[in-house]
Amino acid sequence: MTDYYELAELADRIFSIAEDDVEKLAEVLDTLDEALRWELLESDFLNAYQVFYYLFRETPTLLAEERLILQPASSLGRGAFFEERGVAELVFAVKDRSPRILVTDGEQVLKAFEGPSAYCDAVAFAEDTD
Repeated sequence: MTDYYELAELADRIFSIAEDDVEKLAEVLDTLDEALRWELLESDFLNAYQVFYYLFRETPTLLAEERLILQPASSLGRGAFFEERGVAELVFAVKDRSPRILVTDGEQVLKAFEGPSAYCDAVAFAEDTD
């Protein structure tokens, strides 16, 4: 495990390279050692949107992006509500280093999708549920 201050310095260097461009950030994260990359992806140094983009290489709706920006990456173990699709709610989570999108009715999980296509699959499912 990397020292907190070293991880903070690394995050600062990455942010200066990426210049608020989530695509550049993903490219820089791709160059890191996997263990170090996951330390960042699970830390408070990144927000949930940056992790979402890194894992899916997709951009959600603007409101969903804003909701994810307000959540630290460390919250994704519990999951973060980020988008409504009709009557369904989408929750982004990371479990065992795998991205997950849970489709809920606000109370119960209707279906869970896992892996790189989870977001697209969840959106399609939620839209079919309407």
